[in-house]
Amino acid sequence: MRRHDSFSASLFNRLGGRKYLNAAERRRFLESAQKLAPRERLFCEVLAWSGARISEALALTPASIDIESGVASILTLKRRKRGIVRQVPLPRDTLRDLNRVFKLRLMQRDPELAVERLWTWSRTTAWRRVKEVMAAAAITGTPAMPRGLRHSFGVNAFQSNVPPHLVQRWLGHASMRTTAIYADVIGPEERSIAARMWK
Repeated sequence: MRRHDSFSASLFNRLGGRKYLNAAERRRFLESAQKLAPRERLFCEVLAWSGARISEALALTPASIDIESGVASILTLKRRKRGIVRQVPLPRDTLRDLNRVFKLRLMQRDPELAVERLWTWSRTTAWRRVKEVMAAAAITGTPAMPRGLRHSFGVNAFQSNVPPHLVQRWLGHASMRTTAIYADVIGPEERSIAARMWK
């Protein structure tokens, strides 16, 4: 049985460094992604807005994107039980661009094309592209990884007052205990309460 310490279920490393992108870094990441070719940009946007793991985003197909409902159906790849799909809402602009760039509606009409991967890169290539955007956005250290985007998604969801059960569902966690780590990050409300002491 694998030993889990408190740092494996934490958003901070052993030295107290963050594993997630803060709001300013997240914004810079998305701004830097705007300079990429459309397919690369959309991959970065899907990672940032869905909380998907890099391999889960790479597994997306035209059939995975429901433009009318505004969701991506993400096959959860880390759970022991196979075939678990979670639906995660995506911004309308991202959905519109996915449809335009990948011709989703057209691809969805063809049974063979509908199940072809949108991004045919290897996991290593995708990881490298995300790292390049992180570097261009001046994001360094532990957060500057694709996993930092997933953690940032969870933190952002809690700080935006998304109900915990939805955060759990969107991230594909089996346990609410795993999701609860995202609630431990100080948000704007907590900071404004602390600011009362500084007057």
